Amino acid sequence: MHMIFVRLLAAAFASAGLFNAIATSTTQSNFVRWGYPAWWCRVTGGLEISAAILVAIPATRAAGLILCAVILAAAALTILRHREFSHLAPIGCFAALLLMAIRMS
Repeated sequence: MHMIFVRLLAAAFASAGLFNAIATSTTQSNFVRWGYPAWWCRVTGGLEISAAILVAIPATRAAGLILCAVILAAAALTILRHREFSHLAPIGCFAALLLMAIRMS
């Protein structure tokens, strides 16, 4: 069961990372609205993909889980600061996966 949550977490972060790295105009405008430069979505995407890779490799899993937690905390703080609560649902799903992956480690 543990590996299922680890793989789901890695897949979720890889997918989110690809989405942010592709940087559609809507994604870029969201980041600008939140006070980040338009290119910051690519940095976020790179960090998310890096976290997914780290989580997928057993020797670096702990570092990956920490990076996932930092990314989620930054995302949650940004969303709460700008009161765009509709974005909290995906963050909550990612956080639940992260907690299950950590708990079953």
